[in-house]
Amino acid sequence: MLLPTLVTCLAGCAFFLSPVSEGCGPGRGYGKRRSPRKLVPLAYKQFSPNVAEKTLGASGRYEGKITRNSDRFKELTPNYNPDIIFKDEENTGADRMMTQRCKDKLNSLAISVMNLWPGVRLRVTEGWDEDGHHSEESLHYEGRAVDITTSDRDRNKYAMLARLAVEAGFDWVYYESKAHIHCSVKSDHSVAAKSGGCFPGEAVVTVESGAQMSISDLRPGDRVLASAGSDGSGELVFSEVLTFLDRDPVTWKLFYTLQTESGAQLSLTAAHLLFVSEGNCSEGVAPAFGTLRTVYASDARPGQCVLVSQGEVGQRLGEGHLSRLNQVTVRESRGVYAPLTQHGTVVVDGVVASCYAVVNQHSLAHWAFSPLRLIHSWTGTTGCHGNGIHWYSQLLHWVGRLVLDSGRLHPLGAPGTERPAK
Repeated sequence: MLLPTLVTCLAGCAFFLSPVSEGCGPGRGYGKRRSPRKLVPLAYKQFSPNVAEKTLGASGRYEGKITRNSDRFKELTPNYNPDIIFKDEENTGADRMMTQRCKDKLNSLAISVMNLWPGVRLRVTEGWDEDGHHSEESLHYEGRAVDITTSDRDRNKYAMLARLAVEAGFDWVYYESKAHIHCSVKSDHSVAAKSGGCFPGEAVVTVESGAQMSISDLRPGDRVLASAGSDGSGELVFSEVLTFLDRDPVTWKLFYTLQTESGAQLSLTAAHLLFVSEGNCSEGVAPAFGTLRTVYASDARPGQCVLVSQGEVGQRLGEGHLSRLNQVTVRESRGVYAPLTQHGTVVVDGVVASCYAVVNQHSLAHWAFSPLRLIHSWTGTTGCHGNGIHWYSQLLHWVGRLVLDSGRLHPLGAPGTERPAK
């Protein structure tokens, strides 16, 4: 029967693949087992990630003050965790009120504190502020920020407490004062808190008719320009779009924009894979065999060469040729799209890119998605999928987080956590 065969195929992929990947898959929240590693305390006045708190790469934009009488008050939930001490100097319970995301991260941090320092508990000195005691547009007004110490108020512990907060998943942690650590999170309903995609909605692909099409208008079954080579090189061909590994028309994301000397300009998220050639690459020539490798978009640097397409509609497609990166910038854009083609590559805005992300090996990622391509060849579909993360990407991501050391995954591979280049 077909169904048992499909189940067997998926089960084998899920439980026996160690080099898994995903196409800009889901963010944090899945269980994972990491190898023991030394935690490095934050330095005084250091913040992580190294961007401003209210940017997309950290906790996101301020969305307005929440009061007890506002409709948004229902966004807050009380935290009655007995392992956390709430100072509550106002005696109103306000410090216990927070968003669900903040509550989850705080509860996770409380466990880490007790594990590291037996007998010591986490202490919250400031939570939701309904009295206007903080600076304008403080995330304390939205229940998205907390100031914390340890219950013993041992300031020698605060640098490590800040590191534990980072590990617990807070979206921004600041060793703000000798007296406390400041932590904040993304809005629960904000598009910044959602998992993301790979290319912005206005990115352009070339379909088999030769026409240019916005990636937001692309549909499964369309055939788009791609590379037949496993390393991005080789003949340019038209490859069928099997599905979208991620598709969200409304999400705002942070994109790395790569400008080449040939004029091609590609935007993609931090953890997405790109084919580059190092060293002395000649502008306009085809890459030599074996000289290309994949890097994350966040690791792309001026001086590296990427593959760009050439030729006009109606001409022989030929192969991609090299063009040197002369600028890398960061910008925000709306809409995230990650098409999966039969060949695992796609030419977007004239640049050859991988369809995959997070694990820095295109060939392994392509292999990990073989069962999905097999399902499509048998059934003509990859399963029911609308907007959001494809179920198969979520499956591979979950398994990968369980079996892979975190060092093998992009540190920002959890979409929604991208940070600008330094």
